[in-house]
Amino acid sequence: MAAVESLIRSEADGTISFGNHKLSVKSKLQDFEHDGDYYKVKTFYEITKLERNGMFVYESVPGTAVGHFGVTDDGVEFMVEGDKDAQITLQLEEDTDYEVYVDGVVAGAMKTNRSGKLIVGVELNQGEASRVKVVKR
Repeated sequence: MAAVESLIRSEADGTISFGNHKLSVKSKLQDFEHDGDYYKVKTFYEITKLERNGMFVYESVPGTAVGHFGVTDDGVEFMVEGDKDAQITLQLEEDTDYEVYVDGVVAGAMKTNRSGKLIVGVELNQGEASRVKVVKR
């Protein structure tokens, strides 16, 4: 999986891909329409951030490239690639228990805070994508 040159794009499977951790200068794209929602992405080597309809969805420090990001009633699933290990913050349901999987291995059970934020640390190897899946328990 490579960085998203256009910063954000719709995929044939109904998901989106976004982010480019290879950029040296912060770049952003807003008002990207996908499935009736409007997305805004900011990305470069230090951070990648995604908003949907003006609301927080995803943030990684340092920046990442995210592929096939899909949200369901039970959670979220995506592929992530970066040059360094990343701390990823996701917006989910508030005060809810989730099981986190990285590359099919259970990374642990976590609970969102009152604002619905869940923070996951992902070990990344340069040039290799990892699959992250977060499922409501």
